[in-house]
Amino acid sequence: MSGANVWSRTRAKLRLFPELFAECSLEATAYGKCVAATTTSKHELKKDLCVKEFEALKICFTNAKPALK
Repeated sequence: MSGANVWSRTRAKLRLFPELFAECSLEATAYGKCVAATTTSKHELKKDLCVKEFEALKICFTNAKPALK
């Protein structure tokens, strides 16, 4: 596997992020609110506290159909 090819695919996926977030804004907001609510003060985010919201966001990203340019 060529390193240049990996970076090309990675860059292509990263360019889609703004569109993915636009399509999944409700899920992203819910996940962000959960993370913010569970990390108030000096508390660290603990594993699986926002798993439901994360899974919803992940499913939305997977199912989103951003316009390919």
